[in-house]
Amino acid sequence: MTVSARLAELGIELPGVVAPVAAYIPAKVHGDVVQTSGQLPMVSGSLPHTGKVGDGEGLVAADDAKALARICALNALAAAADAVGGLDRITGVLKVTGFVASAPAFTGQPGVINGASEVLGEIFGEAGRHSRSAVGVSVLPLDAPVEVEVAFLFA
Repeated sequence: MTVSARLAELGIELPGVVAPVAAYIPAKVHGDVVQTSGQLPMVSGSLPHTGKVGDGEGLVAADDAKALARICALNALAAAADAVGGLDRITGVLKVTGFVASAPAFTGQPGVINGASEVLGEIFGEAGRHSRSAVGVSVLPLDAPVEVEVAFLFA
């Protein structure tokens, strides 16, 4: 099954490529790998949530951040597909790196980045299994709660 057919089956509409917010390109091809830049959870040009992830008033809940990580992964897939000339050229996932803007006591970064890993698994099945890092940081660009970069394989 093609990636575009699988997305249709899952009812997932791939977003357009998010424009860079600084001096970089959304994705770069090297050999049979396309590496995305860090993707923020942009939806229609803006962030649905900002701030640090954690428990308590004024913080982004871990479940909301997990949903944002899913958006980041879909934005990464859009950037990769654009770089390689089509969605159906993407064959799998090599590595996911996730960054979570974390409140000092928050240690649930892996659960947040599961939002990205799980959607990639839904889309690619076995070919979506990947190595991964989930890192807590003090702040991310535009005060985003999460940022994800992905290395995809393509043919």
